[in-house]
Amino acid sequence: MASGLCKKVLAVAEEKMSHAAKPHAQYVFRYIWDPIVEKPLNPNLIWIFAMEMHRYMYKCGVKKEDVALVSVKNKRNACGHPSAQLCMPNITVDDVLKSEVLVWPVQLLDISPTSDGAVALVLSSEEEARRITDTPVWIKGVGWTLDTTHWTNRDLAFPEYVRRAAEMAYRMAGIDNPRKQIDVAEPYDPFDYKELHHMEGLGLARKCEAPKLTREGVTQRDGDLPINPSGGLLGVGNPIAAAGLMKVAEIFWQIRGEAGLRQVKKPVYTGLAQAWGDLMQAGTVVVLGI
Repeated sequence: MASGLCKKVLAVAEEKMSHAAKPHAQYVFRYIWDPIVEKPLNPNLIWIFAMEMHRYMYKCGVKKEDVALVSVKNKRNACGHPSAQLCMPNITVDDVLKSEVLVWPVQLLDISPTSDGAVALVLSSEEEARRITDTPVWIKGVGWTLDTTHWTNRDLAFPEYVRRAAEMAYRMAGIDNPRKQIDVAEPYDPFDYKELHHMEGLGLARKCEAPKLTREGVTQRDGDLPINPSGGLLGVGNPIAAAGLMKVAEIFWQIRGEAGLRQVKKPVYTGLAQAWGDLMQAGTVVVLGI
């Protein structure tokens, strides 16, 4: 559309993980490992993320109870979503801590469910948008970065790939204080610790501060900075290739005041959606606003 060749564009993202669910969906990633350095170790995704989670907890002095609060919040929030897989209105931190250990410190209720899903957005030129509606939502900024695939060379306690992508999007959107200028955010949360991790990479919290904000209720749907009011991937589900666009759609509905039971309790003028992928190194950030 920036070229002027199109007035309206349909953007679609989809994922079908159910056909790969036996013996486990993560087996679709068996070919992503370095054949020399990593493959001989017979790795799987969960133990890689367990190391990242453990490193974050160690470096920031985070307790497992603080991480579990994210899962509790998002699975409760998901009860307002019509497509939620894991609406758990009565879930507690104790439930998360007592769930099956997969690879310590990752437990069953720390992880989003395997999902099928699809999302579609119609993007239009400014002229066309004003013709279609009196209340358009604008793409204010975008950012995308790709870090090295060699996860052993990175500080796993901080998502540098998200920080760089966020800086790109913020420059485009004219944002210099995201903590104050972002009204609601949907960061990528396939694991509960990743919400904390990504909040810090996005500049929505200082390094190691996200657990404190979560503990104090700042990230609740009625808090000062609502995070994943939709229920996120932990509650709604994780259709991997569609998850990023799913979060963009959620921010669209929040800005329009059309999120139903998921609507946050404060006015929303600017929102942020963030996606993450590959071996902990791809970051995408989209800022939407009115």
